[in-house]
Amino acid sequence: MTARPAVLFVCMGNICRSPLAEAAFRQAAGAAGLEVVVDSAGTGNWHAGSPPDRRARAVARQHGIDMGRYRARVVAPSDFTRFTHIIALDHANLAHLRAMRPEGARAELSLLLDHVPGRQGEAVADPYYGDASGFETTWRDVSAGAQALVRRLLARP
Repeated sequence: MTARPAVLFVCMGNICRSPLAEAAFRQAAGAAGLEVVVDSAGTGNWHAGSPPDRRARAVARQHGIDMGRYRARVVAPSDFTRFTHIIALDHANLAHLRAMRPEGARAELSLLLDHVPGRQGEAVADPYYGDASGFETTWRDVSAGAQALVRRLLARP
């Protein structure tokens, strides 16, 4: 591997799906010994500066992860040169990222589940308006995506 990968996970408000994806990816990368830069952000600014949703923090805690220091932020144009991979959690956020991508940006854009064989093109469902069980489903999806992405990054030359 030539340069250390830098991965940014993006959802709408950066309080549910993208911080869970960040947490799952940190855990999977650490277990695999993959050195990465990782962060998460949102395309909207409603929750900027706020911690993740309490239900997201609870499901992460059930899987041994403390997200207490995570804070929501908004995607910035500089992210497209700072990160090698910007991973959207759904189609609307991917479209938003494509629209705001500066010319000449190096970041590779994709959906998280594009990295999971057989799940290409699928979105991670937004659990925000549901109950806690939706967050467990989101955790399973982001964990599968995170593990697949780690395998992909480890396999690159």
